[in-house]
Amino acid sequence: MDVKSIKEAEKAQVDIWQYVFGFTPMAVVKCAIELQIADVLESHGGAMSLVDLSSAVACSPSALHRIMRYLIHRGFFKLQESTNQYAHTPLSRLLLKNEANSITSFVLLESSPVMLAPWHKLSSRASVDGGSAFEAAHGGDVWEYAAQNPAHSKLINDAMACHAGIAVSEIVQRYGEVFEGIGSLVDVGGGDGTALRRIVEACPWIRGINFDLPHVVSAAPPGQGVEHVGGDMFKQVPMADAAFIMVHISFSGC
Repeated sequence: MDVKSIKEAEKAQVDIWQYVFGFTPMAVVKCAIELQIADVLESHGGAMSLVDLSSAVACSPSALHRIMRYLIHRGFFKLQESTNQYAHTPLSRLLLKNEANSITSFVLLESSPVMLAPWHKLSSRASVDGGSAFEAAHGGDVWEYAAQNPAHSKLINDAMACHAGIAVSEIVQRYGEVFEGIGSLVDVGGGDGTALRRIVEACPWIRGINFDLPHVVSAAPPGQGVEHVGGDMFKQVPMADAAFIMVHISFSGC
């Protein structure tokens, strides 16, 4: 074996461990969200010592030290050498629940056991025709499952709202002129109505119709200028001057 082949083989031996422990980044970030590390840090002025942070999140200092060391390595948080306190980074600010660009809801959805299970069925679904890995794991598609499981439906709605809030803000800011002259707008598959609320707030002359499955709109919060309507888009969509359909990042489980 020549020198190049030896180096490639050695690199492969190192690289393979990234896949052996490929679940680790998601698991640790989910842990940080559940412990509310970013939110606690923010509520205490943006910087805290290990002792103070561990007390605030009810976590043992030794365990939290290992968690924070990993998160710092991945770019979440930083350790200020002058004060020996943990502080935010641009990446960790995305874990703040009330931050405009927060991605916490999507992390919690995709890291849930329900959404991880279909990935274990990927090989079996790749070898047969029809269906999806989600159906193989749960006996029905993601929307049927959500209709029967309110807690998971909320995870989906929160994740969709998370994505919609970020995307629509950019759309309105960059291409707001596309909404000029529209008196009524129906958001097809609008989830909890976050996208439509953002549009109506920016364009108050629009009457918004948030259209989604009945179990989804039944849990949607009220919004000024937005009407929630339940139904099936494959049968009929409410009449309006224009329709808005946002393509969300796929979370249907292959």
